[in-house]
Amino acid sequence: MHDDPRSAREERTISRWTRSQAAAIRRSEETLAPVVYPPAEDIDPDLHIWDTWLLRNRDGTIAEIDGYRVIFSLTAPADLLPGKRHDVATIRYFYSRDGREWTCGGPVFEESAEQRSAGSRTESGDSVPFGSRQWAGSALYDRRGGAADDEDGRLYLYYTASGTRGESDLTYTQRLAVGSGGTVETDDDGLEISGPFNHEILLEPDGTEYEREEQSRGMIYTFRDPWFFEDPQTGETCLLFEANTPVPDPELESERYDADPEHLDFNGSVGIAVSPSGDPTEWELESPILEGVGTNQELERPHLVVQNGRYYLFLSSHEHTFAEGLEGYDALYGFVADSLRGEYVPLNESGLVLTNPESAPFQTYSWLAYPHREEILVSSFFNYYDLRGLSLDDVAHLPDDEQQRRFGGTLAPTVRLGVDGTETRVLGALDHGHLPLPREDLPTLLSSYRGGDGGGEY
Repeated sequence: MHDDPRSAREERTISRWTRSQAAAIRRSEETLAPVVYPPAEDIDPDLHIWDTWLLRNRDGTIAEIDGYRVIFSLTAPADLLPGKRHDVATIRYFYSRDGREWTCGGPVFEESAEQRSAGSRTESGDSVPFGSRQWAGSALYDRRGGAADDEDGRLYLYYTASGTRGESDLTYTQRLAVGSGGTVETDDDGLEISGPFNHEILLEPDGTEYEREEQSRGMIYTFRDPWFFEDPQTGETCLLFEANTPVPDPELESERYDADPEHLDFNGSVGIAVSPSGDPTEWELESPILEGVGTNQELERPHLVVQNGRYYLFLSSHEHTFAEGLEGYDALYGFVADSLRGEYVPLNESGLVLTNPESAPFQTYSWLAYPHREEILVSSFFNYYDLRGLSLDDVAHLPDDEQQRRFGGTLAPTVRLGVDGTETRVLGALDHGHLPLPREDLPTLLSSYRGGDGGGEY
């Protein structure tokens, strides 16, 4: 580790998503998702469900426990207005034997009334989650022996600790945290995850490589979405996350980023931390692996897929987080490199991989990609639909029942991507919430979808 992080930064080439690259963003047949319609049945009609991630093994493969696979989602009561759901986000788990039918197992971190009113630890020593609510992260099932499917493993539930426990007014402080421990038990009736979990704050922004809240200039800062990754080439244990790069003096740094000073308030980055020992709870910050300074403010939920020896870095972003002069979409964006630290180049020249049709620009969000044989599958959640030209700001002024009607709040169809070097293309889509394992065949009936604004069947 270097004593001076800025010196370390100058010694390494940090990949950048530049304004000139993002200026080439255009919808095309290769990047267009099919129109999404409401499913016949929600996973759980009592819940809003949005950001979702898989329980994975150290090598990134989907964990199977006695034939069950597990997903984790941010959830809120379905009778809550959709726009308020982030204020009360609770992580719940769902399990399935076939990757199609999901059963809700309940909140991951169960708390008593005493714990809810306490700080980070009760008088009895029980550890409780940090933050007034928990946002997205990732989940590791670390098997002791690392071999047999039926061996016991240790759970690591990484999450964003947002706000402060016990606060009367919501704050947006963000730290990377983990709940480790817990047990997973299965029987013929299902799967159960139970505590106790030991909760720790893992990382906070340092103010040099990663912007602190007080350094941001009027836009919400980000330090969230921890994503566990073990490099198959080197064995290095890493944690990716969303952050912002400090730009103390935009006038001085505009030439460096090839952007006007006012554009540098948009300063999203993909951060990385490393565990020298491989311990999933011990991390050291390093310089970002990708910066979008001057281009975009929020590079959300970054994650990697390694395929054919190449590293595909994916992230989600919004149309409203692009800097002035750029036109992007609510979409999945991607970059590719020959190694973990790059240099990354944007997929499809602009970075755009998968976006909603112009007729339904906010129908899905929060994409998560994972490999399936020679393809990549992309899950997301069913967001706002049937807006008929309304913006998301407009939705907030609709009557309550109309806001509820137009919010999907469940898993969206899984999209299939073909990948060839630096180019991707949409191949088709599966059912809502269908998350197959790589050994499972995909329905041939669904392989013929071709994109087109406002059309397509899946």
